[in-house]
Amino acid sequence: MIIPTDEEIRALHERHAPTEAAFELVYTHCEIVCGIAEQLLADGDPGVDAGLVRAGALLHDIGVYRLYDDAGRIDHADYIRHGVLGHELLRDEGFPEVLCRFCSCHTGVGITRDDVRNQGLPLPAADYVAESREEELVMYADKFHTKSDPPAFLSAASYAARLRRFGEDKVARFEAMSERYGTPDLAPLTAAYGHTAA
Repeated sequence: MIIPTDEEIRALHERHAPTEAAFELVYTHCEIVCGIAEQLLADGDPGVDAGLVRAGALLHDIGVYRLYDDAGRIDHADYIRHGVLGHELLRDEGFPEVLCRFCSCHTGVGITRDDVRNQGLPLPAADYVAESREEELVMYADKFHTKSDPPAFLSAASYAARLRRFGEDKVARFEAMSERYGTPDLAPLTAAYGHTAA
């Protein structure tokens, strides 16, 4: 498989972003998640493809662009769909399934078929969970930054507190990822991007 370059991924974002503000919000978030994932991989893990992690992190939220209306407003009510929308977008662009899955399998700590049914989520009934170490690492890194207004960094404790409303099993899954990958040092990224801690 040929992994797209950073320049190719940025061009894809630019082509699909409905506005410059949307591009800045989404692409900057993807860059930050990429930086967090690479920091977590800094010690090296021979079982993880670092190039795939980089591409997956830079692509994971591209589906958010499909939630903007003609006036440049984002559809927050259907935000849960951004992963499947990104998967479709990349598939339509001819990307392999291994890259498309970074979009559909990064939300929360994974959405199961039971979650879709029990919560009445506007998604096709399926499991949207990380299966590879690369997918899991991007999913985990994504938890430390939010595209809220204004965008902000999250500590492991603040993310776990937000997650608790979805059940202790979800918190336990996040804590298991924290044990596996450690927690990132967000200070350099906070300084570089100027986003505060939430």
